Amino acid sequence: MPGIDESLPFIALKIAVLTVSDTRRFEDDKSGSTLVDRLTQAGHKLADRAIVTDDVEAIQRQVRAWIGDPDVDVIISTGGTGFTGRDVTPEAIEPLLEKRMDGFSTVFHRLSYDKIGTSTIQSRATGGVAGATYVFVLPGSPGACKDAWDGILVHQLDYRFRPCNFVEIMPRLDEHLRRGKAKG
Repeated sequence: MPGIDESLPFIALKIAVLTVSDTRRFEDDKSGSTLVDRLTQAGHKLADRAIVTDDVEAIQRQVRAWIGDPDVDVIISTGGTGFTGRDVTPEAIEPLLEKRMDGFSTVFHRLSYDKIGTSTIQSRATGGVAGATYVFVLPGSPGACKDAWDGILVHQLDYRFRPCNFVEIMPRLDEHLRRGKAKG
């Protein structure tokens, strides 16, 4: 059965949160705040937080900076995953990924389906790895952020979670790059 192995130490990760929105500010960014609250309650550290507009270059500039930052282990974005003209987060982030994580989207949609039914197909949530940094792209609703964190990320970003988790493979994520970001 999956679960936490209490004999192992908890390893706090450094997580950056990006809100993609033309209208949100920190004061009213409920989705970004939801992620910050959950990651800190789990024992992780907020590495950085930013809000950028729904613009491919602005999104890529921020995500590239964090991918290149050795003090960022994980990036979680919220917003811009729908189908309207300004929803460009997957288009901005997916070209930066070295490896896609199709299972993240699948499991996210499975969890989301249980809550909102077929409306889950209106999200293009995705994930992957870039420069030894995990990157997750979530919808812009607080509910979707809760579902992704509580149903997937809280477990996979916990070294103690069994049978396996993302943290235990971090030291090998960049072995092809030979730059040593993911030491641990």
